[in-house]
Amino acid sequence: MATRIRLARYGRKKHPVYRIVVVDSRKPRESRPIEYLGTYDPILKEVKNLNVEKALEWIKKGAQPSERVVKVLKTYGNVEL
Repeated sequence: MATRIRLARYGRKKHPVYRIVVVDSRKPRESRPIEYLGTYDPILKEVKNLNVEKALEWIKKGAQPSERVVKVLKTYGNVEL
């Protein structure tokens, strides 16, 4: 199974909030995730409940993070990828 760490949109109109999730790469953006890792609010530039240890664990298992998730992990999780 090809897994990805990516953003899933939720929130209201004109104010997106994204969940950082682990999903099968063949599924659509709003599909049911394997695991939630945290939330990202691009308007307030805020990350909540980011589980960096779980994210690194999934990356070691072969999950590919999206470009935006890499930026979030570097900026807010103090992780060097």
